Amino acid sequence: MTSAPQRSSTHLPDWAADAIAIAVVVLTLAVPDRGPMGPGPHGAEAATSIVAFAAVVAAAAALPLRRRWPIAVTVGCLALYGATAFVGPASLGAGIAVVIAAYSMGSRRPRRFGFTVGGLGALAVAVLSVTTADFGVVDPRVFQVAAAIAVATALGDSARSRRDYLRAAEERAERAERTREAEAHRRVAEERLRIAQDLHDTVAHRISVISLNAGVASGALEERPDKARAALATIREASRAVLGDIGDLLRYLRGTEQAVEAPQLGLASLSELVASFEAAGLRVELHANGDLARAAGATDRVAYRIVQEALTNAHKHGSGRAARVELTAGEDALVIEVTNPASRTGTALPGGGLGLIGMRERAAAVRGSVWSGHEDGVYRLRAELPFAKGSAS
Repeated sequence: MTSAPQRSSTHLPDWAADAIAIAVVVLTLAVPDRGPMGPGPHGAEAATSIVAFAAVVAAAAALPLRRRWPIAVTVGCLALYGATAFVGPASLGAGIAVVIAAYSMGSRRPRRFGFTVGGLGALAVAVLSVTTADFGVVDPRVFQVAAAIAVATALGDSARSRRDYLRAAEERAERAERTREAEAHRRVAEERLRIAQDLHDTVAHRISVISLNAGVASGALEERPDKARAALATIREASRAVLGDIGDLLRYLRGTEQAVEAPQLGLASLSELVASFEAAGLRVELHANGDLARAAGATDRVAYRIVQEALTNAHKHGSGRAARVELTAGEDALVIEVTNPASRTGTALPGGGLGLIGMRERAAAVRGSVWSGHEDGVYRLRAELPFAKGSAS
């Protein structure tokens, strides 16, 4: 699984970055600010020093606020830097404060807005160097500060772009993880439903055989012991079969064996299915029309399960112990029709109808449909399962 890009763990805390920035700005007070023509009169030099000191202290005090109000701090530091340039040599400390504030502004404001303010600030500093030059001599430090403001704004914008990229990458990774989890839950739910349907279809027939033969054995135990023994033998065989089916499903659910798979029978096993019902006492007429091999994949498996459930219902709830199964492979769909004499009560199938619900769910999974009901003393079940694309002969 691809993880989201991680942010650097060496990022300085805000208080440490503020302390370093303030220290750098304040330490510039130890550097004498002298114009290109040398020191002026003593009084003028003292006034300049006072203005430069106040500007540096004010700029240093404003720097911790640059994250909350980056534009206001940048403009304020520019104003302090301009004030020192008007009264004497431009203060290096105030210039450094402008550069630091410009970086924060570029990293916390949209690109267009940050570049506009940063560009105007750099231009203002460059123009300031010309308007405040004495005797036509321009202080080169002013141009250095102007260039540094432009570079700092660009670097801040680059840092902002990287943060946005990392944030977007993290959101995409989280969204992909949520999607994968939802898909996994959906597949688990579908697999549980399929296993429950398989368990019902596989076990219901065996249990009905056991129940019917138990009744036969109890009724014939004294008068026809041979018939009772035959019924008990059928019960024993059906019990072993249902235990084996349940064991296979449990091994599949637990995943204790890599090679074990849940039963996936198809129409190729239809003759064995009919034989098992006939051995249980249900006469089955099987008629196949057309090329049943066109029912491949899921359609093949669903068709088998529908026939199995329909015969189980006929065995459990029908009368006459007979059923007729007709499968017709048409142009676009496989039609399954199972009929059996209705029970003497003529009522709907008992048992909660879970088998019919399972058949309808299976048919809907392959875009098919199932209909069932009584017609003139006959219970009829009809299913239409469309063929998958490309299955036409």
